[in-house]
Amino acid sequence: MDDDEKGKEFLKLIDDQNTVQWNIVAKLSSLIKTEWNSTELKNELETLVKNHYKITKDLNSLDTDSSIL
Repeated sequence: MDDDEKGKEFLKLIDDQNTVQWNIVAKLSSLIKTEWNSTELKNELETLVKNHYKITKDLNSLDTDSSIL
């Protein structure tokens, strides 16, 4: 992957990560309002955290020689 492709992928992943982060905050807020009693929200939050982890891992893998981060 050349630098241009890496840059585009990096920006896409940053955008995806930002979206997931906002969704995590929204789910946490909703879960707090239910006094932590919603299994559905807990499951959705778990999925979002796993997605965030994967995106972060993908971001880190783009920076194999510390050139863009």
